[in-house]
Order: sequence, then C-alpha cells, then structure tokens
Amino acid sequence: MAKKAMIEREKKRQALVDKYATKRAALKVIANDESKPMEERFKARLKLAKLPRNSSATRLHNRCQLTGRPHAYYRKLKMSRIALRDLGSSGQIPGLVKSSW
Repeated sequence: MAKKAMIEREKKRQALVDKYATKRAALKVIANDESKPMEERFKARLKLAKLPRNSSATRLHNRCQLTGRPHAYYRKLKMSRIALRDLGSSGQIPGLVKSSW
C-alpha cells in the first residue's frame, strides 16, 4: 500500500512541476537579471517562494514504476534492480538472461 502511495505522490509532484514550469522559469529570469532594479528582483523572489514547494523540479525523485523503490534505479527501464531481477528471472523481459556462477 505504501509503495503505491509513493508512486502516486511522485506523479502528483510531476504534474505540479509541469504546471508551474513556465511561471517558475519566468520568475527566475527576472530574479537573476542584474539589469532590473533590486525591488523588482526581490518581488520576483517572493513570488517564487509563494509557489508550491512540490512544483520545483529538484523535489522529483526517480522511483521504480513497479515497486516505488527509490534506490538502484535504471533510468531507461524505469525500474529498480530488484524488480528487473525478478522479471528477468521469470522470463518476462525479452532478451534478458539472468546468469549466475
């Protein structure tokens, strides 16, 4: 149950990142523009701070799509090493042969 909850939480974060990406980028450009007056840059920083925390891309974490595990994650496959090993052992991944010695 907790595994599914973490996967769903990560999906919600991704949706927030997608929703606020353009607004966040525009505010960052204003806040980092040295040619703008200090007050305008400070207002942009305040608006940036008022955005939802989970709308920042740094809050995203790669998680296994099957188990929700955050460690030992293969990006191309979007799964953890444990899930990959289980599927490979059962023969559900074409071309993958689990070897042991």
